[in-house]
Amino acid sequence: MVKKATIEDFNFFKNLYFHQEINPFLLYEMEEEANFEQIYADLFKSNVLYTFEENGVKVGMFKLVPLHYRTSHIAYLGGVAIHPDHGGKGLGYKMMLAVIALGKEKGLLRLELSTATNNNAAIGLYEKTGFQKEGILRAYTFLKSENRFLDEVLMSYLY
Repeated sequence: MVKKATIEDFNFFKNLYFHQEINPFLLYEMEEEANFEQIYADLFKSNVLYTFEENGVKVGMFKLVPLHYRTSHIAYLGGVAIHPDHGGKGLGYKMMLAVIALGKEKGLLRLELSTATNNNAAIGLYEKTGFQKEGILRAYTFLKSENRFLDEVLMSYLY
């Protein structure tokens, strides 16, 4: 079940964003954990954060960022993660279907996301739920901790 994030969800988001297995595929460097309170406050204020629950337990997160004006039919999907303790149970697939249903409920015509080109598990999940590759964003994400850039694949879901 998808739920809007609450201010009380801070620790859940912080623990997912800075989990060793998940962090390399998300937006914030580990050193930014100290600043995450402000990051979370900004995201929360923007009304874009969601949790995904299974049997009343928070297991995943995502942000759905609406675009504006001539692109107001689009939302960017980011920060997608299932906690590793709940991995391998098909919850990522269930969450993605719930995200797609939420987009439809909001009247969106397109969801878009990007992920590292070497994140094969995520790419496979997104393709399994109907997302299609559109192109490569070269040297798109900079991993400061590793002093290197990652290419990302841009993917979209059309309703």
